[in-house]
Amino acid sequence: MKTILIIDDDTHIGNMLEEALSKDGYRVSRAYSGTEALLVLSGIRPDLILLDLMLPGLSGEDVLPRLKGIPVIVVSAKVDIDNKVDLLLSGAVDYVTKPFSTKELLARIAVHLRTASNTPVSPVVSFDDIILNTDIHTVTVNAAEVKLTRTEYAILKILMQNQTQVVTKSLLLGHISEDTPDCTENSLKMHISNLRKKLRDVSGKDYIDAVWGIGFKMRAE
Repeated sequence: MKTILIIDDDTHIGNMLEEALSKDGYRVSRAYSGTEALLVLSGIRPDLILLDLMLPGLSGEDVLPRLKGIPVIVVSAKVDIDNKVDLLLSGAVDYVTKPFSTKELLARIAVHLRTASNTPVSPVVSFDDIILNTDIHTVTVNAAEVKLTRTEYAILKILMQNQTQVVTKSLLLGHISEDTPDCTENSLKMHISNLRKKLRDVSGKDYIDAVWGIGFKMRAE
């Protein structure tokens, strides 16, 4: 089931969208401000985002550059053509003006989800001087191969694939269970400590930060 995140402070519109999306078979998450949206995104990675522009706190324009790798449809009352062009150039895949036809919006969502699922995903993920290849399961730092356990590799992969976000412990455990069954909440800290040491031994740098009480993220360069 595809997940769609609605970022809109208008409760009436949000409720209407949630009802329509749920009836169409989507799982729906909600955020009512730009700041709340970033917090929600630290725990989930939706398949598509519906983004209002006029939000309390961080505006939609402020949030959009932080939504890398997720299709974003801007849903806004702003009708200025230059504004639309700027947003599309900034990463939005579409722009729907309020008031809108729910039927048309659902059609656009289906098209963009289909396009996203058909887009080839590169097997190579990079961060700073780390290169991870998901096809051959290798990790190199400054061109030197780093030997990781299956669990360490699975942790690094999910952190690098979500490198602009804090990955919560529960989300990390849920995702790496697809690759390795031997990691528990009690052992996660030990696996990450070993991973950080192996990477640091090659380059002398720390790449992973612990976010107290929440989870882990790749260290901002």
